[in-house]
Amino acid sequence: MLGLAAAAIAAAWVALRWPDVAALVGETPESTAFIDAARARGDRVEWRWVSYDRISLEVKKAVVAAEDLSFFSHHGFDTHELKNAARDAVLGKRVRGASTITQQLAKNLWLSPSRSPMRKVREAVLTWQLERHLSKQRILELYLNVAQFGPEVYGVGAASDRYFGAPAGDLNSDQAAELAAGLPRPSSWHPGVSSRGYSRAVDRVRERVEDCDWLDRLL
Repeated sequence: MLGLAAAAIAAAWVALRWPDVAALVGETPESTAFIDAARARGDRVEWRWVSYDRISLEVKKAVVAAEDLSFFSHHGFDTHELKNAARDAVLGKRVRGASTITQQLAKNLWLSPSRSPMRKVREAVLTWQLERHLSKQRILELYLNVAQFGPEVYGVGAASDRYFGAPAGDLNSDQAAELAAGLPRPSSWHPGVSSRGYSRAVDRVRERVEDCDWLDRLL
């Protein structure tokens, strides 16, 4: 009986603290879990919201091409990338990130960098809810506005100001590739950094974008 009571209390606690995912259809987040953590460390966070129609097509295309090429065809989880990651792990190769843009959004908004099983379960449920309630364009708008693009820099609005001194809607394909390439390692990869690895990543993004003209009609 005590075990059942404890489980019921735990379930109620989780339910009370569970995010209202559907509210994001029309509401803009006031902060994110990652931004809150940065502020708690004493970081001087740069963050400014930019609406979807004020973000250049080049930025949208570069981020989708770099982070989640199947974004518009999956329902939150890319089974092909998961299989590739598992294969690389078995072969002893460096495992690539298999998280979709929707999964990354769930983590950034509400979770932590932890890889604990419970955190992954929460991420999966939140990812499913995001895909159920929000359009792909809205998910991408949220992601572009909360993703980290450098030390203390969150969202494409702050990133375009910091690195290029221009609005997010004016960024060209080269600038977009520089921002997208840094997403896997924002603390060390961002425009202005002299790094061979980062330069190669920028070139890879440029190459992927060249084959993604079909994204124009979806973005």
